[in-house]
Amino acid sequence: MFLGGREIVLGVGGGISAYKSCELLRRMQNLGLLVTVIPTRASLNFVGTATWEALSGREVPTDLWNQVHQVPHVSIAKKADAIVIAPATADLIAKVAAGLADDLLTNLLLATTSPVVFVPAMHTEMWLNPATQANVATLRTRGYAIVEPGTGKLTSGDVGVGRYPEVEEILQRLRDALSLNSDLSGRKVLISAGGTREAIDPVRYIGNHSSGKQGYALALAAVKRGADVTLVAANSALPDIEGVNTIHVSSAAEMLAALDASFDEADLLVMAAAIADARPAVTSAKKIGKAQLHSIELLPNPDITQLLTLRKKKQVIIGFAAQTEESFTDALEIARRKLEEKGLDLIYCNDVSEGAIFGAEQTTGTILDRTGSQIHLSNVEKMTLANNLLDLALDKLG
Repeated sequence: MFLGGREIVLGVGGGISAYKSCELLRRMQNLGLLVTVIPTRASLNFVGTATWEALSGREVPTDLWNQVHQVPHVSIAKKADAIVIAPATADLIAKVAAGLADDLLTNLLLATTSPVVFVPAMHTEMWLNPATQANVATLRTRGYAIVEPGTGKLTSGDVGVGRYPEVEEILQRLRDALSLNSDLSGRKVLISAGGTREAIDPVRYIGNHSSGKQGYALALAAVKRGADVTLVAANSALPDIEGVNTIHVSSAAEMLAALDASFDEADLLVMAAAIADARPAVTSAKKIGKAQLHSIELLPNPDITQLLTLRKKKQVIIGFAAQTEESFTDALEIARRKLEEKGLDLIYCNDVSEGAIFGAEQTTGTILDRTGSQIHLSNVEKMTLANNLLDLALDKLG
């Protein structure tokens, strides 16, 4: 299973084996996982904030009361694909089992809906204590994964059960946990992104302001959910996503050829690209002088979405409608007509007046369904919209 790009929270409890989580972090990064470390205050006695920041390359939040306006325990919880608590001390396990939340990490665990993997590590008597065993049993009944501690030499010099497990065992349990979210496994997803350019001459072109961010967010969201993803990207400066088959194109004709070649095998097509409606009737092989550049004769480009929907068999097809009407009600009516006329299953309508949305990290708009239902999203991350669209598409795929 491809793991690259998934967001992991590594929670570090206050045990001497906290230093072993440095190796766990490194191994996670080698798999392409993006890791945010959240240590408990007690754990900082063993491994400090500076070490975690240096190793993760990210800010390490340690206090529930910092940046309160960002509601960090909720925002981090929503972003995480999985949470690993290593080491999980007896005290931390007891708090979670009791539903207590007195720091950032325990608040995060109450706020998350993602898979959680606990890695207990403590002295033998503490692990075998009836209170600890009862708390671990409680965590299991709530669906948390527990990696059994290893047996061997402990910090005290004793030998017994309670040792920090082998890193590979932890990683395997993490893979198992992430596979629970792979609801698009076995599905082929085809996505267009960016903005096409229609050459006037070797220097000039007809184009638009699309950055490709929404299409790339869709590709990343889909591959993280286990899909086989092909992204046809037009003139985007964004880096390729590991695990995604990215085809780079420039013009609408190239976009059509690339999408056409992959469409029959696709289960889902998402047309997030901004495709030029017209192209120059003649493209000059040499730069046109300013004095000769009076007018340009245009020809309409083919409607790629409509061409592909005419061949639709099993596919679910999602379109985008970028509108600039003064009334958003009018924009929704135009989007609704496009939904019907182009044979789409879903369409996302957004207001792009004065360049809004293009290149931004957030989006505002409405998802329209052929059934007549609609979902309005206001100032949400483009990844949030991506997962909303994939959820709705998955429901239609069955």
